[in-house]
Amino acid sequence: MASIGWVLLLFLAQLHTLLSTSIAHRADGGNLTHLPVSFLCHPNQAKALLQLKKSFSFSRSTTRLSSWQNGTDCCLWEGVGCDPSSGHVTILDLNNRRLSTHGLDPALFSLISLQRLDLSMNDIGGGNIRSAGFERFTFLTHLNLSNSGLYGQIPPSISKLVNLLSLDLSTYNIDYSLGFYGPNYYDYYNNLWESSFDTFVANLSNLRELYLDSVDLSNSGEEWGTSLAAYVPQLQILSLADCHLSGPIHKALSRLHSLVVIKLQENFYEPSGRPFPEFFMDFPNLTVLQLSQTNLEGRLPSRPFQSKNLRVLDLSYNMNLSGHVPNFSNASSLETLRLDRTNFVYAIPTPSSNFTSLKELGLNRNLISMDFLSAFGRLESLHQLDLDCFLDNELDHDLDSGSDLGPIFSWIGQHKNLTSLGLFGCNFSGAVGNLTGLQTLEMHDCNTYGSMPSSIGNLTNLRNLYILYGFSGPMPTAIGELTNLRNLYIEGADFSGPMPAAIGELTNLRNMYIQYSGFSGSMPAPIGNLTNLEAMEISGQISGLIPNAIGQLNKLRWLVLQDCNFSGSIPSSIVNLTQLTMLDLSFNSLNGEIPPSIFSLPILNHLDLSFNQLSGPIQGFDKAGPQLETVRFENNELSGFIPKAIFQLTSLVCIDVSSNNLIGSVDLAHFRRLTYLTVLHLSYNKLHVMASEDNNPVETSYLAGLGELGLASCKITQFPRFLRHVDCITYLDLSCNKISGDIPNWIWEKTWNVVQSHLNLSHNMFTGMQLNSDVVPFNTSIGVLDLSFNRLSGMIPMPKLSGDVLDYSNNMFSSLLPNWTSYLRDTNRLKGMLPSNITTRCALQMIDLHGNKIEGRLPRGLSNCTDLEVIDFGSNKIADAFPSWLRGLPKLSVLVLRSNQMYGTIGDIVGDTKREECFPSLQIIDLASNNFSGTLRPQWFKQLKSMMAEFNSSGKTLEILNTINVNDREHSYQYSVEIMYKGADMPFGRMLTTVTAIDFSKNSLEGTIPETFGSLVSLRVLSLSHNAFTGKIPAQLGSMTDLESLDLSCNQLSGDIPQELTDLTFLGSLNLSYNHLVGKIPQSRQFSTFDSSSFEGNAGLCGLQLPKFPCGSSPHSPGVAHGDKSSRHIDVVLFLFVGLGFGVGFAAAIVVKWDRFGRRFYCNCKSLAYLITTRR
Repeated sequence: MASIGWVLLLFLAQLHTLLSTSIAHRADGGNLTHLPVSFLCHPNQAKALLQLKKSFSFSRSTTRLSSWQNGTDCCLWEGVGCDPSSGHVTILDLNNRRLSTHGLDPALFSLISLQRLDLSMNDIGGGNIRSAGFERFTFLTHLNLSNSGLYGQIPPSISKLVNLLSLDLSTYNIDYSLGFYGPNYYDYYNNLWESSFDTFVANLSNLRELYLDSVDLSNSGEEWGTSLAAYVPQLQILSLADCHLSGPIHKALSRLHSLVVIKLQENFYEPSGRPFPEFFMDFPNLTVLQLSQTNLEGRLPSRPFQSKNLRVLDLSYNMNLSGHVPNFSNASSLETLRLDRTNFVYAIPTPSSNFTSLKELGLNRNLISMDFLSAFGRLESLHQLDLDCFLDNELDHDLDSGSDLGPIFSWIGQHKNLTSLGLFGCNFSGAVGNLTGLQTLEMHDCNTYGSMPSSIGNLTNLRNLYILYGFSGPMPTAIGELTNLRNLYIEGADFSGPMPAAIGELTNLRNMYIQYSGFSGSMPAPIGNLTNLEAMEISGQISGLIPNAIGQLNKLRWLVLQDCNFSGSIPSSIVNLTQLTMLDLSFNSLNGEIPPSIFSLPILNHLDLSFNQLSGPIQGFDKAGPQLETVRFENNELSGFIPKAIFQLTSLVCIDVSSNNLIGSVDLAHFRRLTYLTVLHLSYNKLHVMASEDNNPVETSYLAGLGELGLASCKITQFPRFLRHVDCITYLDLSCNKISGDIPNWIWEKTWNVVQSHLNLSHNMFTGMQLNSDVVPFNTSIGVLDLSFNRLSGMIPMPKLSGDVLDYSNNMFSSLLPNWTSYLRDTNRLKGMLPSNITTRCALQMIDLHGNKIEGRLPRGLSNCTDLEVIDFGSNKIADAFPSWLRGLPKLSVLVLRSNQMYGTIGDIVGDTKREECFPSLQIIDLASNNFSGTLRPQWFKQLKSMMAEFNSSGKTLEILNTINVNDREHSYQYSVEIMYKGADMPFGRMLTTVTAIDFSKNSLEGTIPETFGSLVSLRVLSLSHNAFTGKIPAQLGSMTDLESLDLSCNQLSGDIPQELTDLTFLGSLNLSYNHLVGKIPQSRQFSTFDSSSFEGNAGLCGLQLPKFPCGSSPHSPGVAHGDKSSRHIDVVLFLFVGLGFGVGFAAAIVVKWDRFGRRFYCNCKSLAYLITTRR
């Protein structure tokens, strides 16, 4: 209604002007040539509007505001409305004109008479928008900046608009079917955010409509509800979808009696749910209630189903919300009913004809029944139907075409006005092909183990086809029958074979999106027939050359061929795509030089050729158009100098040429003309980067708008002072340089935007940190703080707010603060006791204090850190029993306690064997070089599910090892752990869950090796060496078919080597030396690769690997092999020392020591033992 009133007001204002002009024209006989023209518009406001127009860039000729001409009445201009009596501009509506600008021109804020301002669906420059200026609009009642590329904090001046009735700052999810690719699709920053919702709304008491969809309000905690109730009492429309809201839906909202529309979907992701806020039903005028995906739980009261006024009721995607769907006695006004992905059931309803207005219906699997659907009768107004077939709200299928969906499709077919059908988790055959009236079909995770039915080709009226996941086999060629298709969206499906050439028959296609859907082979040549295509985005296994035919798609505005396997050069035909605004060919294997003609594309805005194998110099920047904003060439093999022409492209927002072979000197002052530059990455080239550092403040204030700066490995010798003038930063990398001295204090006081901020000062020569305390005063929690490999000393300073990664490794720090609960890396000089004050709010993902001098016990509070994935306290002085109290951590994957003073039995790791979960994600456990004793309990190995193949086939990486996303770009931060692998300490980084290891070596463990080891069939590394295990080697170890390294050396194992070990075809390292093994070494292709060092020290063994002791020779006769072990060892020792010329008395002393120290002495003298066996 508000938008209709706005348009009407604009129409009346312009109608008044037209009538006034017409009357004057008629009064003069239609000839105004000799009279001075009298305009309604004020000259100063016309001048401001023309200045505003000058600041815009236009993507299409139809939106160039051609009526905005000097010497004409601005009140007649497109999108402008004036007060008919005063002539002041009161309305400026430029909605969806596809304008772009780097920040709002100050001229806008001189239009102080504005009452309505709408700049939505444009790109007004993101964070460059002026924070001040809006407060000048004292008459403003309606402000719409939705979907306009805004990011960062909401400008505080907006909260001062006390007369506002309607405010819209939303960022909507753009549908491909709209044919609009939002200006912020490739934003480098997050959406808008507001740290204090209470402060924001405190002055907006007149507000009637508030739309903040996708604005991040997470920092406001639980205050959002009470703030609205306190400050905005007359609110009628509340739309806070996807705002990261938390806490309860506060009862204080019940005071907002005027609410008509409530949209809170996609919020409240805390583990604990919340009941349905029944007080919403007390609002007498409530017509729209959207609570989809809000973690509602419990039983729903019947009142929402009995409301007379509700037009929209959406409770979908609340999997724990249950109840009975009653008879609808007052459903005549209901237009939308969404109950999909809920747990509602029904009693057999009474047939009803009340659903006369129902247009949209979503049902869960419990409600997909003819008993229930028949109660609806024929829904003449139904346009959209979504069926959720998932079983118990999990991704398992239950309903199939043979038993249930046949009658359902017949019922669907009765609805002739149905134009949109969504099928979620449904298995069906060709019945969908009978629904020939469909215009939109969405299939999500359907026919997972079956093919797409060819009857899909019957849907000739289809305009939009969405396929997400599911399906297998080749895509049917019948897809080519859908000649009216406008939008094709395929993501995550499991198709096989090449992309069908029949796609080339979809000549009306406007938008095509095919991402990671199983297709292989080259792109079909008929794709050149899609001459109406405006947007194409393809990712996945498509390979070969990019076809030249792509140059025939001359209407393309958006071309993304990302993360495929394309090779060869960039086709020259791309220069024909003169409407192109986005070109992204990143993450391929393209080679050759960058064609200079690419830069001549007249309206190209975004160019991304990163992560390829492109080489040669960068040429063609001198031909670049004025609208080029983004250039990403990182991770190629480009050479030569950075072209000087780049400094003339004043519209550039982002430049990334990192990780190439560029040479030369670069003075950052040359970038001063690029006043809109927010992203600059020059890291890892052969550049010598200089920053003008004279004392002239003008000379050091350039690049003040930077949000990202990467200057790693750029031969910088001092901290760039110009950074002091950068207002708000998200990513700063000065690593791998030669910067010395102190880290300046002002770097901590910067406004570090968003929680994923990244500060890397590692691998320099910093000696101190200019801090007033031992707390780093970041204003927000930081994603990565890396100060490793410097010369910092003293007490470790901790961030005021915790972050994801905190790396202080390889410095000279000496002590910890009590609030140490963040991620610390290894190899400092830390000493003392670990504080135990870890609370239930612990958000740690990784702790690495490897290689310090920490004493005492492990802090028990670690059991509260349920996000922990890695614990590494290796090489310290910790004295404690095994931490069985960590067994409930659901994500713990790496546990390293090696080289400490740990004691007790490892068997206590199981504790209560009836416990449901015990180290459910453990993949690496290293307890080597401690004082553990006793036997291993077989039950433990039955519970290590993460080391069993059936739980571990996906090969997912640890979350903490994933790259960290900063501003829509991934920046890697890699953790590594050293474990004994194939006889040597080897670092492992970015470990997959398929890399699993157990190292219990160098302890005092005894007893037999449990047979249950054999159940760990995905284990890669097993080391039990240097213990006192006895008995035979379990044959079950042969079941560990992924094993690559096995070390059982220096124990007291006896018997034969099991033949089953020859099944370990991946075994690359085997050490069975220095045991009591006997018999013939098994012969196999794998065993033949191991030399004598794998078997030495077993006097009873024989075989090809021991050429001096072939099987059947006298030293290995059964009598010798199984004789008295003590006497055998005495004979050997005596023989050795006599042979070496030692006295018998000394040899006797050695024999006495042998009995006292046992086999550990023998194993620690391997070279001596080898001489014994060879000289015998």
